[in-house]
Order: sequence, then structure tokens, then C-alpha cells
Amino acid sequence: MCGLAGWVGFQRDLTGRSGAVAAMTATMECRGPDDGGLWAGAHAVLGHRRLAVIDIEGGRQPMAAGRPEEPLAVLAYTGEVYNYRELRTELAALGHEFRTVSDTEVVLHAYLRWGEAFAERLNGIFACAVWDPRSEELLLVRDRMGVKPLYYYPISDGVLFGSEPKAILAHPEAEAVVDTEGLCEIFGIVKTPGHAVFRGMAEVRPGTTVRFGRSGRTGRTYWRLRARAHTDDLDTTVATVRALLTDIVERQLYADVTVGTLLSGGLDSSAITALAARTLAAQGAGPVQAFSVDFAGYRAGFRANAQWDAPDTPFAVEVAEFVGAEHTVLLLDNADLRDPQVRADALRAQDLPVSSGDMEYSLLLLCRALKQRMTVALSGEAADELFGGYPWFHDPAAVGADTFPWHHPFEQLGGIGALRAVGLWDRLGLDAYVKSRYAQALAQMPRLAGETGHEARMREVTYLNLTRWENFLLDRKDRLSMAAGLEVRVPFTDHRLVEYVYNTPWAMKSFDGREKSLLRAAMRGLLPDSVLERRKSPYPSTQDEGYERALRAELAAILVEGSPLLGLVAEPDVRALLAAPAGAYGVGGPWSARAVLERLVEFDGWVRAYRVRVEL
Repeated sequence: MCGLAGWVGFQRDLTGRSGAVAAMTATMECRGPDDGGLWAGAHAVLGHRRLAVIDIEGGRQPMAAGRPEEPLAVLAYTGEVYNYRELRTELAALGHEFRTVSDTEVVLHAYLRWGEAFAERLNGIFACAVWDPRSEELLLVRDRMGVKPLYYYPISDGVLFGSEPKAILAHPEAEAVVDTEGLCEIFGIVKTPGHAVFRGMAEVRPGTTVRFGRSGRTGRTYWRLRARAHTDDLDTTVATVRALLTDIVERQLYADVTVGTLLSGGLDSSAITALAARTLAAQGAGPVQAFSVDFAGYRAGFRANAQWDAPDTPFAVEVAEFVGAEHTVLLLDNADLRDPQVRADALRAQDLPVSSGDMEYSLLLLCRALKQRMTVALSGEAADELFGGYPWFHDPAAVGADTFPWHHPFEQLGGIGALRAVGLWDRLGLDAYVKSRYAQALAQMPRLAGETGHEARMREVTYLNLTRWENFLLDRKDRLSMAAGLEVRVPFTDHRLVEYVYNTPWAMKSFDGREKSLLRAAMRGLLPDSVLERRKSPYPSTQDEGYERALRAELAAILVEGSPLLGLVAEPDVRALLAAPAGAYGVGGPWSARAVLERLVEFDGWVRAYRVRVEL
């Protein structure tokens, strides 16, 4: 899946300055453990770390087209383009000649043929930087749904860019400064497209290109969600969803390395695993390898709550047996989740304070386990946002709230109360910030003429989830998987499926009174009925009370040391939070007061590790 970095300076000669970009690129060795490369010109240096998936020998980067001494264009690219074979055939018919069988060379020639418009022709998850020596311009491009990350940091005479903030921060002209707005993004459960938290840094928004030249910066949106009337009946819609998913999974199984699946036992990952198993069987390959995570003592001591009503593993086992998958369960305990090195690695992977606690540590460990057996895995992210799986799609109070719908459960389960208790919510002005970002999001939303009432509101809720909440989850999955050198593909983000299901009426998406009605109907016969009828269950989180006790002890110790936290919160308020019993602000889990304890601990570690300067 790879990582890229670079430096453009229009007013200076960079031919002898490639060492800075080498240092930037080296920060992402985990993203590309198989190879690394640099390309240097007078005003641009591009770096690349490669995770070899397609054309192991021929796909090295950065890749240049034309004569070495006078290239037409230079590309640093990350991700996968699933229709690259069709594009290669089309480009060859137009006279393009290829030296490799890599998708990278296809992307490079697509740029030479169609210029900036090449992005519209790609089906995949990708981020790339193209330096055009002919015009002395840099083009940054990001995939439609924002699966692959890409950041930039304007400087006095050009720009720094990279797949991750850490790459940019490795350059001497970049500073790790966070102001009030950045803190609001961290603590407000807000993921504003384009916002990178660090001051002066920006993220290329999904579905956009950003061009840098001597005359300045310009941007273009090449794809966005659009509202269209849905004319298919229910049976046709169910069949179309199944056909699209079948084609998507088949495309995404293609690689020159082993491909497996992440299997939780929920509907989304089970659907991907079932389709993958069926596809591989039809090809005479397989069985599909599926991986799950569990916690020591979890099933024996499980307590149902507002988020989880049953352990995942029995369902995952049943799915694996039903579809004939080769199934591996990674068993973790508190020592694994509290391992200082694992937590430091998770922080380093994300460049920001960990936002969902032990779930991120276990996900990193799960990805490392997969990496021992394979290089690519398929995951079920984005199905809940697209098909309406989260509880807040079905809670009238959350749907009717004048805010992001996921803020309602966060408040009900104690998270906002805990942030208020330590003074952070009010000091950062998060009520006003969240309200402003919410209004901004709705103002950008496409609306269907004549659509009113509940249908109109559910389109809003879906749009908010697809463009705000999903970005958070996709970013988390990308960073933690790539920290393990594992490429994770996400079939539910294919833009053809997204465009179709987004415009399916809510009445059809919930036609049987349940969540994800369309997806369950489309998977009928491919999965056990127990999984098809199972209520939505989030990614598993430990229920071991020892985890929270250790967390509280760590936060107390941090206060004694003189934590950077004390620049944001008053020590007596934090000690009062620590003195409150578990569940005082709401039930346990990743939405609760426990999540706030985790965020405070991780914020302390982040400021120290990244030497962040906080300016309020």
C-alpha cells in the first residue's frame, strides 16, 4: 500500500537536498517495508516506501516516464487501482507502451494521456503525487472516499507533502503546533475533511486534487456524492447490491500475494468473507484465510450492555465453518493491551492521540498477526455508514438531535459529561465548534428535489456518516494496518456501490424494520441465519475491569509528574474524575468516561512524543 513524501521548492535548487526527503520517507518504513526510492530534480524531490503487492520486481517508485535526463512526469503513488488492467488495455490501444505489468505504470500513463482528469478513470483506493517537470507543477490526488491518506504543508517557496503527518514533521521547516481548533478536532468527536489538526498542515480532501505551481495553489473536486432519484424496485435493488458486491470483492482479491479477510462475526465482515470464499472456490483457489480477535476470559465474564449484546467469536467461528474459511482467532489479555510498546506503536501509527483506546491496540496486534501469513486483507468498514447499521440511525432522539448523530450516544454514555467534568468541553468551546462544523457539513450536502420529512432527514444522517464519521474509521484502519505492513482493502467504499446505495430511499434500506435490511437481504443464503439476524455489534473491546484500574493508576501517576495535560485541565478536576466510580458518567466502553481517561493519557503521551507546542 506504500507511503510517499516530498518537497517542492520553486525558489531554490533541491538537487543536493534529497537527504531531507530521505528522512521524511524513512518515517514510513512500516508502510513500505519491501523497498524505498528517491527521485530528485531541480525544484522537486519525491520519496517512496513500497509494500509490494502487484508486479513485485517492476513496480519500484518513484516512477518516471520519458528519458531519465528529461522525464515527462514523475509519480509517487500509494494504494490499489482495481481497474488498472482495463485501463492498460485502453492506453495500449492509444499507443502507450509499457515496460512493467504494475498498476503504478498504468496510473503514470493515465496522467500523461488525460492529465488531471485521469483521477476520474480510476476505481480504487489511492493517493498520489505527480511532479510535471514540463510545467513545474505538483499534482496531489486522493481517492473518492478518502481511504488512503495524503497531507500537505505549504512553506515559503513551495510545499511539503506526505502520506502521514510524521513524514512532513520530519522536515526541518515543519512545526508540530496545535491550537484551539486542532484540540477541538481531537476532543470533539469531529473529523472535518481537509483538517489535519497540526497548524499549517492540511489533508487533501477525498475526491479532490490539489495543484501547486509558481503562481500558487488551486484545487478541484472530481467526485462528490450526488442526490438522484432511485427508480429500481426492492427486488431489483437487492439483486443489484449483491451483484455489485460480488464484482467488487472479485476485483479486490486480485494480487500477486496472499489475500485474506478480517472477520468479526458481524454482518459486514461476514459478507465480505463469504463472497471472498465463493470467489476463490470458483477460481479453484482457497480456502480464504479469515482472522478474528478475542480477549482472555471475555466469553465467560461477558456482560451485555447498550453496545454489545453477545461476544463475537462464536459467530465468527460459525461463519468460518459455513463458508469453509481457514479461521484464526488471536487471543489477547490485559498485558497485551497495556504493553507500553504496543501503545507507543499505536500512537506513532496515527500521529495523534489514540481515540478509541484498547480497540486500537487490539487492531494493531491483529494486523501484525495477519502480516505473518499474508500481505493483503479485506475488511468490512463503511457498511454501517452506507446501509444504516449504527444504533443512531434508529434512535429517534439521535436522528432528531440538531448535531452529529453519534454525539447523542456519546453524551448518553457519559463521554461528554466526563469531558465537562474536567473542564475541557467548555474551555475549548466545543458546543459552538461542533455546532459550526455540523452546519458546515449540512450546507455541503446534496439534496433531492421534493424530498421532505423523515426521508430527507435520513439522507442527512447518511451523508454525515459517509463524509465525517467514516473518515475517522477509515483513517484508523489505514494507519494501524500499515503500521504492521498490511494492506487492508475496503470493498464497501467502492464508489459505484456508494452512489447506488446512498440514493436508495431509507424506507427501502429499512424495509423489514431492522438495520441494514438491504445488505442482509442481499446476503441471504450466503451466511448463517444467526448472523443475518444478529443485532449490530461494534468492534470488540475488553470488559476486564483490570484494564480501567490500570488506566486510572497511569493517569494519576502522570499528574504527579507534571503532565502537559495540566495546561488544559485543572488537576483537582482530573482527580475528581479519577475518584468517581466506574460508570459514574455512563456505561463502560469506547463511548464512555473510560474513553475520556484513555484520551487524557494518550494526549499526554502524544505531546511528549511529538514535542507538540500547544497554543490556546
